[in-house]
Amino acid sequence: MSLRIVFAGTPEFAAIHLQALINSEHEVIGVYTQPDRPAGRGKKLQPSPVKQVALDNGLPVYQPLNFKDPADVEQLKSLNADVMIVVAYGLILPQSVLDAPKHGCLNVHASLLPRWRGAAPIQRCIEAGDKMTGITIMQMDKGLDTGDMLSKVTTGILADDTGGTLHDRLAEMGPGALLNTLAQLEAGTLQPEKQNDALANYAHKLLKEEALIDWQQPAEEIALRVRAFNPFPMAYTLLGDERIRVLMAEALEQSSQLLPGTIANVSADGLEIACGEGVLRITQVQLAGKKAMNVADVINGQPQLFQPHHMLASQL
Repeated sequence: MSLRIVFAGTPEFAAIHLQALINSEHEVIGVYTQPDRPAGRGKKLQPSPVKQVALDNGLPVYQPLNFKDPADVEQLKSLNADVMIVVAYGLILPQSVLDAPKHGCLNVHASLLPRWRGAAPIQRCIEAGDKMTGITIMQMDKGLDTGDMLSKVTTGILADDTGGTLHDRLAEMGPGALLNTLAQLEAGTLQPEKQNDALANYAHKLLKEEALIDWQQPAEEIALRVRAFNPFPMAYTLLGDERIRVLMAEALEQSSQLLPGTIANVSADGLEIACGEGVLRITQVQLAGKKAMNVADVINGQPQLFQPHHMLASQL
């Protein structure tokens, strides 16, 4: 048995799931993705990772701006799909789309619903200090990540996990969970579970403005945000005219009487910065125009750059 599947997704996370479906016994009959966007220095139009996988495998690609044009909905209906798999597509789907496939639309969501709904669940769970996350396969409804849960797989959030490492681990876990759910769909053994809306939080889209470190905050909160925002939008601070990206940092179990943002100590272990509460040790940075480096290497090459009692700024 195999299902006729329409796939909808855009970024690399979605492309990994599309490839898994292509490699499975199921038949992918069409791929939806966002319109090509300008990227790179030349601002040339670039296909999404999902579109590239579709083209590489000879699959038809559809890129409606939205589904407000009835012709786009009719196009989807004409594909006569058993189910539509949606992974980080980036468009709100109207009821007419949700109803088009025989079994509706299933979503692969990168968190344990209902904890984090919305655009950036991977980063927000790290930022919040969660100890556990995972993948939820959900039957989509007209709400934002509010549909019935069909299956879950879980993973612990490690002390050194970043937005990047957790993204990659969840991208490995998702395809297996999806294929298992599709097997249950074929067998008629799915057991949908309602979400408890009272437990839901909204994972807001990541904004570059959030990345500027506010040294008035507690060191623990800053450390979590540094990890969450690596590799995007990447936390940063200012030292004079120098913008310094902060890639890795840890909160120390000590306090400081210095003003928040003051460099309290410089050593091969890192930069110790006084915060609104506690001390943050920065261990890896990226200077403008340079590659990522351990603080020890920066000190060896530019010992004058970081000096005790220099102030890091929290505003432009």
